Amino acid sequence: MTRLSPAVSAILVIGFALAATDSAAQTSNPPRCGAGVHESEAIGVVAFPQDQIFCPTVADPKEARSFVSLLRGTFRSLDDPSGKGTSIVSVGLGDSFGLVRWGGPEPNEGVQLDIVGSIFAQFDLGAPSNDLINADYLIGLPLTFRRSGFSTRIRLYHQSSHLGDEYLLRSEDIERQNLSFESVEFIASQEVGFFRIYAGGERIFRREPGTLPSSLFHGGVELRSGRAGPSQLVAGVDLKATTLHDWSPAISGRVGLELARRGAGDHPARLVTLMLEIYEGPSPYGQFFQDDISYVGVGLHFGL
Repeated sequence: MTRLSPAVSAILVIGFALAATDSAAQTSNPPRCGAGVHESEAIGVVAFPQDQIFCPTVADPKEARSFVSLLRGTFRSLDDPSGKGTSIVSVGLGDSFGLVRWGGPEPNEGVQLDIVGSIFAQFDLGAPSNDLINADYLIGLPLTFRRSGFSTRIRLYHQSSHLGDEYLLRSEDIERQNLSFESVEFIASQEVGFFRIYAGGERIFRREPGTLPSSLFHGGVELRSGRAGPSQLVAGVDLKATTLHDWSPAISGRVGLELARRGAGDHPARLVTLMLEIYEGPSPYGQFFQDDISYVGVGLHFGL
């Protein structure tokens, strides 16, 4: 725990700094996540909207967001034969850009089309040069809908995955997969007070290699305490299950403190969350989709 104290101290300092700033953003009644839709964009057709109407999931390891996490656990492709665990750094770079929103009939409601892109990479801290292990590249077109506390997301997306050069050079026995696929995802979400529940699935309609699963179930539950000033507690449990693993679930859990600085005028909020993370089940890292992994860790997450 003493190793984490500098990071915790930094978050507390940021929190006090945020509390001292003006948080009176000109937004309509916001949803549970983010800053809400700006008043000038709340109703009617808006080109290139700056906000989202579907709350990103808290605990999904492949949600498009920017983050850095230190993880310790068992990774079959990396672990020492003696059974010792492995430490890795997991990094994500993700962003969503609004194309058009048909807002209404109430603020924070409507239909919105975005383009989203993200990169997920993992680095082996046990290697002399902190080798890149795997990188997943995603790009998609999510169409989202929101009415009061009910929201949906339909997303068509592409993913390709690649092993790092240093990792490939470790052994001639390492086999690289030419992994890429296209999938259509549907998620329905309902907010009830502090809680949110969501469920849906995916259909992978073009995949390489053919051993990739064709269907995926996706669901979860979240808790957001509501912001007291600039902060709120957030927690989530995310489950995914596929035909490849006989519907055995991958379980991801996160709990943390979210700090927000609402921008003045037309500027959106800035969010940072310190998360404790736990995961067990089939690997979310593309090239290792057939492996089972487990880890615990801590991460900093940025954005909605």
